[in-house]
Amino acid sequence: MSTIKGLGTIIEEASRRKKAQKILLKKMLETGLRVDKNGRFYFDNIEVSDTALAESLGIDRRVVRQTANYILTEPNLECVFTRLKPVAFFKDVAHYLGFTVIVITSFPEKPGIISEVTSIIAKHKLVIREVFAEDPELFEEPKLTLIIEGDVSPEVISELQSIKVVKSLTIIK
Repeated sequence: MSTIKGLGTIIEEASRRKKAQKILLKKMLETGLRVDKNGRFYFDNIEVSDTALAESLGIDRRVVRQTANYILTEPNLECVFTRLKPVAFFKDVAHYLGFTVIVITSFPEKPGIISEVTSIIAKHKLVIREVFAEDPELFEEPKLTLIIEGDVSPEVISELQSIKVVKSLTIIK
């Protein structure tokens, strides 16, 4: 199989005239919801009904069924949407776990943000518990989110803010 197109391109092509289908495909990518070979939707091994998906997204359940069938007939979609996995994201519970959250927006077309940020974090001997980078093809203003064990000093924050490609930096304690 050849290399597939970018996710944004795949979704745009798959849902050109179908806004509800685009909503479902994006939600599948965001959450790790997958379709099995029989067209059933799953979070890991937990089946999710067409009706539950439709209600949660405010779309018609027939669109949910049509989307599953479409995914299975399109090789570019099938190879992605049948292999997705959900992942825990600690951002909203970090405070309860004693972690600090750093959210960075940058210029996604410029490379190096992850390596620069992690170099600074490592230099200060901080432990990264989780890193999540939103795909610039799927998010209008993609964010890099790091979950750091413990507190982050003002010196680290200052160094992170000085990175040339950083547009904004938010600390959530």
